Amino acid sequence: MLRLVAALLFTLTLAAQSAGELRFCLRTEPKTFNPLLVEDESSETIRYLTAGVLVRLNRYTQELEGELTSKWKVTENGRRIDFDLRQNVSFSDGTPFTCEDVAYTIRQLMDPALHSPTGDAFRSAPGAVESKCTGAASVMARFPGPVAALAAQFDQVGILSARSAHKESAVLGPFMVGEYKAGSYILLRRNPNYWKHDANGKKLPYLDAIRLEIQQNRELELLRFRRNQLDIVNKLDPEMYDRLSAEMPKSVIDAGPSLDWEVVFFNQVASAPLPDYKRRWFQSDEFRRAISEAINRDDICRVVYRGHARPAVGPASVSNRFWLNASLKPAPYSASAALARLERDGFHRSGNALLDRDRHKVEFSMITNAGNKLHERTLALIQQDLAKLGIQLNVVVLDFPSLIERISRSFNYESVLMAITNVDLDPNGQMNIWLSSADNHQWNPAQKTPATPWEAEIDKLMQAQNAAQDLNKRKAYFDKVQQIVWERAPILFLVNPNALSAVSSNVKNVTPATLRPQIYWNAERLTIGGTLVSQR
Repeated sequence: MLRLVAALLFTLTLAAQSAGELRFCLRTEPKTFNPLLVEDESSETIRYLTAGVLVRLNRYTQELEGELTSKWKVTENGRRIDFDLRQNVSFSDGTPFTCEDVAYTIRQLMDPALHSPTGDAFRSAPGAVESKCTGAASVMARFPGPVAALAAQFDQVGILSARSAHKESAVLGPFMVGEYKAGSYILLRRNPNYWKHDANGKKLPYLDAIRLEIQQNRELELLRFRRNQLDIVNKLDPEMYDRLSAEMPKSVIDAGPSLDWEVVFFNQVASAPLPDYKRRWFQSDEFRRAISEAINRDDICRVVYRGHARPAVGPASVSNRFWLNASLKPAPYSASAALARLERDGFHRSGNALLDRDRHKVEFSMITNAGNKLHERTLALIQQDLAKLGIQLNVVVLDFPSLIERISRSFNYESVLMAITNVDLDPNGQMNIWLSSADNHQWNPAQKTPATPWEAEIDKLMQAQNAAQDLNKRKAYFDKVQQIVWERAPILFLVNPNALSAVSSNVKNVTPATLRPQIYWNAERLTIGGTLVSQR
C-alpha cells in the first residue's frame, strides 16, 4: 500500500507539470526585465527568450537572419540602417507592432539618461541618434558615427512597445513572463501572439512554458537533473560532464570549443608596487613568450579538462569560423626552446634556479579565484612546467572580489590566471580589451598614450576595423591584431574550454551550438516528449 501511495504521489507530481514545460536553472536572480538594461547572464537569458529583435544571429550557422525585419540595408559608411518590417505582428498583449515601436526603442537605447549597456556598442561618436518611420512598415536609424557590423548589433536590441500600458512586459518574442517568485523561480508562458510558424504552418513556439529555477548550487542542479526534475543543464564543468556521462551517456553533449578564454597575463602597470627588476621581466616580450612556450597546453586539456578543451591560439577561438586567423597555431610546447629564449634575454641557469642578468632569482606569484578546481589544477601543471626552467611559481588564491580589486584598482599582483567569457563573434566585442586606453586592457589598463609601438599599432588596427564597412577588410585588420598578439604575448591564451551541457531525452529538436545559449538557442522549436516536429 505504501509503495502504491508513493507511486501515485509521484504520478500526480509529474501530472502537475505541464507536458509542454521546459525546466532549467538560472544561477542568479535576474537584475532586470528591461531588455535595454541587461548586463548579467540571467537577465540575458530572459531577454533572449522573451524579447523580439529585428535581426538574429543564428547560433548554429553563425549567420544573420531577419526576424521582425524582412530586409535591411546599411548605408552612409555604417552610419545609417533601414529596415523593412514584417506586417500583421502584435505584442503579447495584443498591441500592434509598428515602425513607431522601432523608432521609440532606438531613441530609448541611445538616451544618455537610460545608460543602456546594450547601447554602448552603437556609441562610436558623440552626438544624437536620428530614428523615424520612412513608411507604414519601414524605419530608419542614423547614428552620429559609423558603427561596425551595424546590423549584427541589433541581435541584442529587444523591441519595446511605444504605446502599450504594460511597457516592457509587452513582448514580441516566443515567451513572456507569467510568474516571478524572487529567489525561487520565473515562469515564462507561451506568447499567444508570437508571429512565427513552422514549415507546416503550425504556430510557434511548440512549448507551453519554460520554468527557470533560481539555483546557485551546481551539485544540486545536477542531482535534480538526474531525478528528472530538470530538462537541461546548459553548462557543465568537465568533471560533472564525465560523471554524468558514465551514468546517463545519452544525456550529455560536448559541442566543441567555446569562445571562452583561459588566460594568463603579467602586471605591466608602471605604478604597480613591484620591484623594478620584476617589472622588466614582465615587460619583456621574450620573457612572456618563453613562459608561453614552457606551458604544456595539451597537458592542461588532457589532465584538467579531461579532453574537453582545445589549446588556444589567441583572441579568436577555432569555433569563430570567420574571424579566426587560420595561419596561426597555438604556441608550441618546448622547455628547451623556452630556456634558449630566456638565455637570449639575459637569463641563465645556476643550479636548479633561473637567474636574471643581475642575479635575481626568477620567482613570481600567480593569483586566481578561490573555489575554482580547474584553475587550481591548471596552476599545479604550470608550476611543474616552469620548475623545469628553474622558475619558482607561487600560487595565491583569492576570493573573486579581491582578485578583481587587485587587477583593476590596486594593481597589487604579479601575474594572474583567469577565465574570460566571450559571447561575441565580432572583434568589436573585444575593443575594451585591445585598445590601450581601455579600462579592461588587462596587463596595463587606461593608458593615456600607448606604452609600446605594438600597442599603438593594435590601437590603429582595431579602430580601422571598427570604421571599415567591408567585412573582408575588417578581417584583414583583425588578422594582423591576432598576429601581433601571438608575437608579443601580452596575454597568454591557454585553452578554449568546450561547451558542455546535458539534455533530457524528453527534449526534442535540440541542435547544440557553441555560441550561447548553446542548447535553447532555438527555444521556440523545442518540444517535450512526443515525436520530432519541423525544425524549420
